[in-house]
Formats: sequence, structure tokens, C-alpha cells
Amino acid sequence: MKIPQISIVAPLYNESDSFPLLVGRINALMDSSPLAIEVVLVDDGSKDDTALKIRQLALTDDRYHGVLLSRNHGHQLALTAGIAAARGTEALFVIDGDLQDPPELLPDFYKLLKEGNDVVYAVRKKRKEGWIKKTGYHLFYRLLRSISYVDIPLDSGDFAMISRRVVDVLNKMPEESRYLRGMRSWIGFQQTGFEYERDARIAGESKYSFKQLFQLAYNGIFNFSEFPVKFMSRAGITAILISLLYFLVVVIKKLFFVQVVEGFTSLLFVIILFSGVQLLALGIIGEYVLRIFFQSKNRPLYIIKEEIINREYI
Repeated sequence: MKIPQISIVAPLYNESDSFPLLVGRINALMDSSPLAIEVVLVDDGSKDDTALKIRQLALTDDRYHGVLLSRNHGHQLALTAGIAAARGTEALFVIDGDLQDPPELLPDFYKLLKEGNDVVYAVRKKRKEGWIKKTGYHLFYRLLRSISYVDIPLDSGDFAMISRRVVDVLNKMPEESRYLRGMRSWIGFQQTGFEYERDARIAGESKYSFKQLFQLAYNGIFNFSEFPVKFMSRAGITAILISLLYFLVVVIKKLFFVQVVEGFTSLLFVIILFSGVQLLALGIIGEYVLRIFFQSKNRPLYIIKEEIINREYI
């Protein structure tokens, strides 16, 4: 195989049902494209036969590069492993293995890249998820946009084409709690959006649980915003002002009306107010300490069990 110009990177987790459709559409794309394209398929510790299918494909078609991780590391780290393994000299095209991100859009993204952009990110015009998820995504992206110190585009995910120099910078960023779309925006260079209508999942179920979605949201907020720390300070100041105001009311009643609020209700109010602020502050500090703790261990972000490229095991 010629040295690839473009690398398509797709993390997979229990995608056995959609695998033939994914490969069929990518093969059709590569067969019709004048570009030299390789495909990096990353198995994120699947429990079905996804890893076996990746291995067989990589052994029989040298356009495919298989990366099998030792266990389930999560979508962002699996994607990180694929980005690190990709050899595309011009750019990487990042898609999801469930075909919600159409690989056929590669020529459109590549055209925008050749016009001088280093990042072409997809902007979702319409989603096929349920209304609860759609509402949650809508609110989160706008919240993050309003509090982030980085200009993270609205309604954009990991689906993107990124130039080689942006890839090289990404590979030098050893963050343990990764939020790749935020890291991509932080790097800078010329970036532009491409609107598309996101397809429904071809087969199977979403691998992102609500817990994992919340974790991803936390990574976005705590890694790319100063808001939590500033909010903690403002909440503390607000609590002090409320308490001083309450104290002033008590003093005025004592001096002028000889009537002081006494009893369990007043005490309970003060305890709840200060306890709530303190617990909130500790929780926010804990989030940062936890991230520092995991980062300080300096463990590898992921472990590759097996890598298959050019019909050879590595």
C-alpha cells in the first residue's frame, strides 16, 4: 500500500452487527476516491467478536490497520489510540463505528481542508436520539459555550477532519481526563464547521450510558472552564452576604422592636446554608483533586494488546 494521505479513524465497541455495513461503505468510498486512504479500526475491549473481525480484515486487506486494546478504556481513549496509530500524511478523518457519522462525507471535508482549514468539524443540524438526550445535548453545549475559556463550537462532536499538524499537537497532550473536541478547539489554527444531518444508529444500542455522558460532560466543564472555581467563590460570598443581612435584621429587631428571632427554625436555616456551601465547595475541589491524582500517576492512557498493520503483527 502507498503511504496514506488520509487516515480514517473509527473506535469500535461491541459493533459486530454494524461491522459489515461499516466496512462495505468505507470500501466503496476508498474504491471511488483518488486519495490514498488507510482505515484505523480500534477495538475498545469488545465482548463480542468485533476484535476478531478487525483482525481478519487487517490481515487480508492492507488498507486496514487494526488496534486492539487490552480492555474497555472508553470512547475518548480508544479514539486517542487510533489517532496516535494513524499514519495519514495530510489529515485524519474521525468517525464513529455505528455509521451515525457518514464516511461518504470525506470528500466534502477534504475540500474544506484544502481551502486552508486545519480542522473541519461536523455540526449536527438534526439528531435521531430521543427527546431527553436531544434536550440534554442542546442545553449542555450551550452551557459549556457560555462558561468555557475556549471557543468550542455548538453541536459539534468528535466527527471531524484534522490536519497532520493538529494531530501531532494532539499526540503531545497527555491529559488523562480527555475531552477531545475541547482539546481540538484549544489547539487553534483555522477551523470551520460543516453542517450535516446525523443518521440514526445502523444496528445495536448506544455504548454511551448516562453515567458516561455525565463523565464526559464533567471533563468538558472542569478541563475547559474556570467557572466551577469562580462559582465556588461567588457562592461563598453570597452565603456570607445573606448571613450578614440576616444578622442585621436580628440586630435591628433587638434594638428597635425588642423582638429577636429565636428557636430551632433560625438555627436550622444557618446550618443548612453554610453546610450546603461547604459541601458544594468540597465537591468542586474534589473534582480537581481527583483529576490531579490520576494525572500524577503518569500511567499510560491505554494499553494495546495487539496491533495489525501491513499483514504483520506488531
